[in-house]
Amino acid sequence: MVKFCKRMLETGGCTDTTCARRHDIFVCLDCGVTTLGEQAQKTHVNSNEHRRRVDGALKFVRCPCCQVICPGGHAAWTLHRQSHKHNNAARAQGVSADVVPADVVGDVPGYVLCDVCDAYVQQTQWERHPLTKAHQKKARFGGGVRSVMAEAAKDKLGITVSGDDLIDFGTLVIAQGQCWKEVNLDICCTSPISSISILPPSLSSQRSEHQASPFAFQIVAIRAQLTRGQTAAVVLTFAHEHLGVYSDRIELAFEDTTVGRKFLIARQMRATVAAPGYDELLPKVPFVPRKRSPRDHEAIVVSGDPPPAYTKVNYVVRLPTAPVMDQFRSSMMPATFKASTYGGHFKALVWAEEYQAELDIQDYDIENTNLTKRNNLYYLHVPGLAENRPSVLVGDGIFVQPVAPGMDRSKWYQGRVYIVAQLEVGMKFGSRFPAAPPTQPYRVRFTLNRIPYCRQHQALNTSFPLDRLLFPTDDHILPPNVDAPFSIRNRLIENNPPQVQAVTGVLGMPPGSPVFVLFGPPGTGKTVTIVEAILQLLSHAKKEARILACAPSNSAADIIAERLSSALGETELYRFYAPSRFASQVPDVLRRYTTSDPSGSFTLPPIAQLNAFRVIVSTCVSASFAHNIGMERGHFTHIFVDEAAQATEPEVMTAIKTMADARTNVVLSGDPKQLGPVIRSAVARRFGLDKSYLERVMERAGCTVVQLTQNFRSHPAILKFPSEQFYENTLQPCGDPAIIDSYVDSPILPNPKFPVIFHALAGEDAREASSPSYFNPLQVLQVKSYVEQLRSDHRFQIRDQDIAIIAPYRAQVLKIRASLRGIADDVKVGSVEELQGQERRVIILSTVRSSRELVDYDLRHTLGFLENPRRMNVAITRAQALLIVIGDPDVLSLDPRWRKFMNYVFNEHGWRGDAPAWDTHEPVDDGREYDVEIREAAAADVNDLRQRMLGLEGEGLSGEDGSGDDSDSEQSADVDRPWRAEVE
Repeated sequence: MVKFCKRMLETGGCTDTTCARRHDIFVCLDCGVTTLGEQAQKTHVNSNEHRRRVDGALKFVRCPCCQVICPGGHAAWTLHRQSHKHNNAARAQGVSADVVPADVVGDVPGYVLCDVCDAYVQQTQWERHPLTKAHQKKARFGGGVRSVMAEAAKDKLGITVSGDDLIDFGTLVIAQGQCWKEVNLDICCTSPISSISILPPSLSSQRSEHQASPFAFQIVAIRAQLTRGQTAAVVLTFAHEHLGVYSDRIELAFEDTTVGRKFLIARQMRATVAAPGYDELLPKVPFVPRKRSPRDHEAIVVSGDPPPAYTKVNYVVRLPTAPVMDQFRSSMMPATFKASTYGGHFKALVWAEEYQAELDIQDYDIENTNLTKRNNLYYLHVPGLAENRPSVLVGDGIFVQPVAPGMDRSKWYQGRVYIVAQLEVGMKFGSRFPAAPPTQPYRVRFTLNRIPYCRQHQALNTSFPLDRLLFPTDDHILPPNVDAPFSIRNRLIENNPPQVQAVTGVLGMPPGSPVFVLFGPPGTGKTVTIVEAILQLLSHAKKEARILACAPSNSAADIIAERLSSALGETELYRFYAPSRFASQVPDVLRRYTTSDPSGSFTLPPIAQLNAFRVIVSTCVSASFAHNIGMERGHFTHIFVDEAAQATEPEVMTAIKTMADARTNVVLSGDPKQLGPVIRSAVARRFGLDKSYLERVMERAGCTVVQLTQNFRSHPAILKFPSEQFYENTLQPCGDPAIIDSYVDSPILPNPKFPVIFHALAGEDAREASSPSYFNPLQVLQVKSYVEQLRSDHRFQIRDQDIAIIAPYRAQVLKIRASLRGIADDVKVGSVEELQGQERRVIILSTVRSSRELVDYDLRHTLGFLENPRRMNVAITRAQALLIVIGDPDVLSLDPRWRKFMNYVFNEHGWRGDAPAWDTHEPVDDGREYDVEIREAAAADVNDLRQRMLGLEGEGLSGEDGSGDDSDSEQSADVDRPWRAEVE
């Protein structure tokens, strides 16, 4: 820990603790953390963060302008970047002062590079560094393993073995159902005094009782004893019929009979079994993590012209500005969570989420591109736009800046988005935007659409002292109304007691009741039940009932409106769309339930006409339109929120807190066991923004909960596992046999009566260019093979539209789509989030992850998104008749739920590929750390190898937890976290 002197501020190179020119800015050279004042310095030195860094080592960065080395860490780099010398150097070179620092490679004065930790350690700390826990852990689990394997591969005692340390059989393409290859190793004796006896070799896989190896060997020797100049050969063979990456280790054992000493030489073996097209799927460009360019402040912004749609609604209540940075810095989480602190609690979380989203969208900034002018719009090509990366909507602002010598880098021009196409957006600038030739390069900055966050802030600011909705208790429960019997309108639910009970419960709610929750697991018909309840309320309450029906997305809101449209006329039902939505995105059946102007932009009818509608349907965030145009609080007798588990609590409150009064009843439907809201901020997740309002109130005693149990979607074999694991074995299969049994006895099934397949495939994680998203080429080929099998079997005919492929990573989705182009273009390929709420006759799930270093297992980083039980639940419950899961069993088995699933499939004979490496009949312990056990087993294997190499007791490798550095955990969590495209 040193104070900064002037030289340090300007050059980043002074580490002299005796420097006389000190002041009160302290920088910890171990952490790069800056503190103000001696007390803050002492607090940091005693912190766990500092201790962790000191036990490890330090990273450095080099300034490309000044060519000086700065201690790693954001604070130290920021201080250097703001120094006068740095800014003068950047100005002299004609570059931005906001350069991206480069990682340091080579010597750093005053530091020693630790090869084991791959980081720098102060010379004064070097003697104690090898004794720290972090270094010893890395040495045991990294350097120790590497050193043992390197020693095992060396030639010894006059015996040389040909070939490299790794015998790579290469990529073998399956032909006629199998592939086979042979590799020869030559063994030669070079010692003039030794007599070497060849002992029986072995494979490391032979010590496993569950798995057989695709590798085999045969010794071809002239005689049993080798002396100088004599040779022998080892013939290695590989044969297999399934795609995958396979590895093993052969240990060649010898004995020097002249001294009676045994020794061994080991070789790793590896083979890749692929199908035609494998090479085309491999990364074209090596993966290099993309570094975010720091943004300077847009001191001058020339506004663009907003599209006409933005002026169509005459709001009388304006949204608050709620500036992100100022509010977040000055806000603190309330000490308690109750009605009086409710708004402040969630406002802080919304600020945190908005701040993270604003940072994330900077990843899509473009440093050098061109604009194409067509008519009065400028068009910008945006890579990834079709995938909502970044998410751009009509009305959004995009900043551009001409790139030219002498240009004012503080001045930006705002383009307002008028058109969003697949790969480009059309923008309109203000009259002061300078005309330029088509070759003019521009910098581009994307900006966050803040309207959804402003609507949430507005709702959270409102006074709403209704504990019965925010914090319901048993005291809030009112005796139900006893009405005359009613007849069910939808005959499909007449014989479904939970659905009838839910409708009865909603009808019996007296005004001012606590929340009613309809808990609807997959395929149980919760939306059908909600629509029935709405229609019954309109029938029983006659003119008194006024209903606002919401859902988190436009697609979910459209489903509600479409089903209501069969019973309600244009004067009873209204579907509100934000003016930025295109008419082409609206189902034809709903067009007559909307209002638009002559240009086709959606707008609103007069407030008197709105008040006359019996049901208004909108998204949760757009529901604030009612408050903002002046509709009275309490106008709606009921507020329904479908798919409520997918929305954040502030999103749901956008409707409730602005429009509910003491008599308004709230009905929520959803499933907290499926995917919840998408939250990007780790801070917001930590404090609970990822827990939906539905899930929170279900945990309280004061709300009424009715669970649906009859599943109309899936075959019993598909439904059995999720029912047991997620729904306490309450789900009952009630699907149409013509659909759910349609793949029974199909030749594609290992077990003709069990329409679930787990296909074991150990591939490789791959990334390319600057995308951090993973893909697995071998799994792409296997997915393609299954699609081709499904479509070619004319006895079990299926349309492309009846097949969906799920992958948890965007890169895998894109690779699969590309592989199916021209073969099965209408097959749906998407993420788990994209398929939630949908169903298909056949679901193929590619789990992607296959990263398996010898002992570097880490449950969270190895499994990635797959560790999330809700994601697993959604993925496997989309299938109606056939579920195919393709994955690496060794990786998936780290998670207890996935291990249970694989045990279930294997014991039901639905397995294809190499058998599991564990006993599938052994009960799975949810609290057991399987990743730690595998690390310990790998360490024990290497320790055993070392002992056999030495022929005596060795020191060994500890099985201590080696979970490794967690510094990239935020990126790992968010690398493929989807943008919420619908922000109305």
